[in-house]
Amino acid sequence: MKAVIVLLLAVVSLGHAEHRGRDYERNKVCQEFIHMGKDNFRTLAIIMNSKKFSNATFEEISNLVKEVVTLAEKCCAPGADPDCYETESSALSAKSCDENAPYPEHPGIAACCTHEGLERKLCLAALQQPSKEVPTYVEPSNEELCEAFKKDPQDFADRFTHEYSSNYGQAPLPVLVGFIKSYLSMVGTCCISPSPTVCFLKERLERKSSSILTTLSNRICSRYAVYGKEKSKFSTLIMLAQKIPSASFEDISPLAEDSGEVFSKCCNSMAEDCMPKELSELTTKICAKLSSKDKRFADCCKGKSLMENYLCMYSLPPAKSPQLPENQKLTDEQLCTADGSHQTDRFMFEETRRHTNIPVVFLSKVYDATHNLINECCSDADATTCLATKRLLLRGEILKFLAKAVELCGEYYDLTFLEFKQKLKESFSKTMPDATPDVLTELVEKRANFASTCCIMNAPPVSCGLKINAEVGHTCDHKSCMLI
Repeated sequence: MKAVIVLLLAVVSLGHAEHRGRDYERNKVCQEFIHMGKDNFRTLAIIMNSKKFSNATFEEISNLVKEVVTLAEKCCAPGADPDCYETESSALSAKSCDENAPYPEHPGIAACCTHEGLERKLCLAALQQPSKEVPTYVEPSNEELCEAFKKDPQDFADRFTHEYSSNYGQAPLPVLVGFIKSYLSMVGTCCISPSPTVCFLKERLERKSSSILTTLSNRICSRYAVYGKEKSKFSTLIMLAQKIPSASFEDISPLAEDSGEVFSKCCNSMAEDCMPKELSELTTKICAKLSSKDKRFADCCKGKSLMENYLCMYSLPPAKSPQLPENQKLTDEQLCTADGSHQTDRFMFEETRRHTNIPVVFLSKVYDATHNLINECCSDADATTCLATKRLLLRGEILKFLAKAVELCGEYYDLTFLEFKQKLKESFSKTMPDATPDVLTELVEKRANFASTCCIMNAPPVSCGLKINAEVGHTCDHKSCMLI
């Protein structure tokens, strides 16, 4: 993967020079182009640009990759003009600014194109499209795979590489590259096999852990990219508390800490073994600590592979909320101690295990507001007054917010989807007796769609954050809004 690190500079930056000098950059690009060979360089260029421009078409990515490879091929050839690299990369950036350029659309490209030279190149390199929170890729049937492969093996490989990379672009690069290479090998082997069906079954079983690793790491790292390290720890703390409310804060908190460290270490790592190694070790720790606390976790830990075990635990729905004594609220003094954030996380953990039906995407808003308040008030000259005033003022707002969360999601896991929709219909019929059947159907479908997307444990944080804003009307975004 050493070559990948350098290619990140080469492909993502569209071949422009760094401030350290254009000769340095050109030499590095050419060294890796020659070392990797044209085909591998080109494949990785497809992956990198498909990750960066997740909404681009295959044709747009192909046009860009063709330019990048042509630049390297021309300027890295023996006896090439020393100014070739600078000249060609400048031409490429200028072409990118043409409104009819056949490349992926960059949000903000117009602003970049007001600059000149290196500044324009650096600006263009920093632009990218938002990653897909929910992959839309659907694997074709074996027959469809082989039909496309036999028609044009190179075109099939390129299209799959683009499609998969644009959908699973948050997975660590080594994981993504490894899976794509393995998958294409499987297709190439099985489509010329005398028994393709048997071959695909055998090969998929052998690659099951690799497939799970790619899917899981994409989900994990997608959330990490939004939440960051500390909030990712909180997210894991809450999800484990909801899945296994019988476990204590002392049981779960160290596992949440370890999870945050794994995500921080491996999501952007170029080490091929980082994610599989660290995630396997984390799974072993979770199983050792929590198997005795919950039968569902114990069953998950009996799987054939650690990746399957982690996926099983990751996919578990929340448990029923247990009957526990009322949670003790924190004092102002506790909030402003050196471990105030730790005390807050403990409090929210205790609240969560008493209300397992409130999804993390709702609680993450409370997390932000709570920590913002602590940061604001605990640095105030009169911290006690600041906290007391804001907590008293906004307690009613946050209670309404959480009540709305329960209304939207409270019964989602208790009922089948059809039962949930029927309950919604009955509820809307009572509150809106004059609504026509078409209106009722539209309301039910809208609410059911929200629940199936955002009431699940691992709901996508960005898109669901927007949907919560629309459904709730106020989202605890005020920096003083608190749960405590």
